[in-house]
Amino acid sequence: MPTEMSVRAVHQEGMHFIASAGEHSVSLDYPLQPGPGAGLRPLELLLASLAGCAGGTMVALLKRMQQPVRGMEVLARAQRRDEHPTVFTEIALEFVIRGAGVDSTVVAKALAQAEEKVCPVWAMLKPGTKITATFRLVPE
Repeated sequence: MPTEMSVRAVHQEGMHFIASAGEHSVSLDYPLQPGPGAGLRPLELLLASLAGCAGGTMVALLKRMQQPVRGMEVLARAQRRDEHPTVFTEIALEFVIRGAGVDSTVVAKALAQAEEKVCPVWAMLKPGTKITATFRLVPE
């Protein structure tokens, strides 16, 4: 049976919104003038969603595969087109995995599973956006 999710976005001023789901909230802004704005831009939040989803998936898979992961960072970079809508044309994910004795073959297997079967954000973006993923092991 499908699960419903909902987010409420409340306008603050200009292009600034506060989005909330339950007790959690995030500030989003799309400033029309150069500058930092009052929150993440919506496309930055989309990249953060992909990084968090893919990263969490990788941590869970690697732990299940009994890899000694002590930490992980996911660096997400995207190119977007100049014409409107200014969608992402490609995204690069780099997983920086910390832990002595982490097996690169197992990491590659987990990465394939994350992309093909597990991470829903990746699955949603993949049909319309080229996504490449690499990883780097950092022994401690």
